[in-house]
Amino acid sequence: MSFSSRLRVIFFAIYAFFAVKIILLMSLHSPPAILLMGPTATGKSALALELAERFDGEIISVDSAQVYRGMNIGTAKPDAATRARVPHHLIDLIDPTEPYSAARFVRDALAAVRDIRSRGKRPLLVGGTMLYFKALLEGLSELPMADETVRAELDAWAAREGWPALHGELSGVDPITAARLKPTDAQRIQRALEVWRLTGVPLSQLQGRRQGQQQTDEMLSSPLCLALLPNDRKQLHEAIARRFDHMLTEGLIDEVRALRARYSLASSMPSMRCVGYRQAWAYLDGQCDEVTLRATGIAATRQLAKRQITWLRNMSNLLTADPFTEDVSAWAKMLVAKAWE
Repeated sequence: MSFSSRLRVIFFAIYAFFAVKIILLMSLHSPPAILLMGPTATGKSALALELAERFDGEIISVDSAQVYRGMNIGTAKPDAATRARVPHHLIDLIDPTEPYSAARFVRDALAAVRDIRSRGKRPLLVGGTMLYFKALLEGLSELPMADETVRAELDAWAAREGWPALHGELSGVDPITAARLKPTDAQRIQRALEVWRLTGVPLSQLQGRRQGQQQTDEMLSSPLCLALLPNDRKQLHEAIARRFDHMLTEGLIDEVRALRARYSLASSMPSMRCVGYRQAWAYLDGQCDEVTLRATGIAATRQLAKRQITWLRNMSNLLTADPFTEDVSAWAKMLVAKAWE
């Protein structure tokens, strides 16, 4: 190799070394991700849109129902005009017949964060699925993948004897998990028994073991966690009723009817167990009238909000504001400006 060739090799080696160093330094000094949480009907989506437009951000949906195609009205999915104003990620990923998990969400969300940052934009993760936020911040339990054979066996057993019987079985092998589940909570009872059959270890033990935290830490290092947390439940309940009535007016029942015609759906599928869809399904099956549909839908949404608030009150490093009594726009802009500017 000639002297000039050796010089070129040395030059490119030095160039590559410093290029990698610069990239690493840029990633270490990326503006923190913003996590915006809160119970349903508190105005998270509108605030997120305002923040994204103000600070050149893109929105990552943290919503276990918005991943489904065709489920637009009952999930309050942003419309095409809104998505044209600000890019939204993790929306319309799968058909409502397909499964989606917290593990897949973490993978999808981290990929979206990388994509957003690679284009010089800023990630804003917004939604009300608290389990997904918990998985992002704390890592995932080391649980086995779903096994369709085992699930089919458990479904057949439940069809013969009912889910309370399976709940009794779970009490014998995993009393800790059984104690926190209702005897009719088919989805969670099935999963707990599935884990037991596949591993021989109770779900309650496996949930304490976390994996994937290092990758999450690298992408979401020191995020700014904001929450819209109402102090007055009455105001929240009124907002929930208005929101549900709007969904009915917009055509929630027709949306579920169209989904049933298009896909091979069952009421037991996670997509159709979502609040609003479950009640509309019962209405279409003739199990209730529209008055009862409205009442049960609002009640179920209140229960969902109650669970979301419980999750939030148990989280640390969370900055909160009341969306019904405070100027949350000014509050959030001030905090995000400090983090991003």
